[in-house]
Amino acid sequence: MKEDILYGINPVREALRGNRKAFELFVQTGGTDQRIAKLATLAEEKGVAVRRRERADLERLAGNPHHQGVVLKVAPFVYAELEDFLSNHMESDGGLFVLVLDGIQDPQNLGALIRSAACAGVQAVIIPKDRACGMTPVVEKASAGAVETVPVIQVTNLVQTLERLKQAGCWTFGLAGEASKDIYQADYRGNLALVVGSEGEGIRPLVRKHCDLLLAIPHYGGISSLNASVAGGIVLFEAARQRYTP
Repeated sequence: MKEDILYGINPVREALRGNRKAFELFVQTGGTDQRIAKLATLAEEKGVAVRRRERADLERLAGNPHHQGVVLKVAPFVYAELEDFLSNHMESDGGLFVLVLDGIQDPQNLGALIRSAACAGVQAVIIPKDRACGMTPVVEKASAGAVETVPVIQVTNLVQTLERLKQAGCWTFGLAGEASKDIYQADYRGNLALVVGSEGEGIRPLVRKHCDLLLAIPHYGGISSLNASVAGGIVLFEAARQRYTP
């Protein structure tokens, strides 16, 4: 059976707490971090074998030195289905709240955006299959385990997906630096899909044409652009403030 490798305290914890099948937990020999001991206990309670390994062995398993003393073998990541998501959330209190990512290629940015989305109360994150980063161990580490708490949907055609979201009653708001309206002038309540573009080019022209409204983040200093994950986080929490503040 094919396996994925997760590493890091938070991704491993969320995977063990979730529904994803876990096979083996590898922990660093001689580690003194109490969080690792708690993860070992959680794994044993779920019937997951716990193995002790030297730090160099964990680094080789993870393919990365930033494993924090824990590596978990799990079943491959399973993307959610758009239609399943819509059928389950059409009647959700406060309306649909979706983040659509157009061409994010940096796994650190993708993980950070998923983490911000989970913290902001987003119900699903949608990513394209082509010309974009998919789910990898680096993404899962950067998300701090958020990929286990918010569905990630991978689609073949982002334009068609935006049209489907519109059919479901969503307004589609896109981030664009040249937009005449800024993010603090919009109403984010109700059914909403926020669209954030790639690190270099932003939202592609055809996707941009299918956004109901384009919004810019105001800048007050000498730098004219923001990192994609930072920009996404800013608009996500402005939306969350409006949606969840009485």
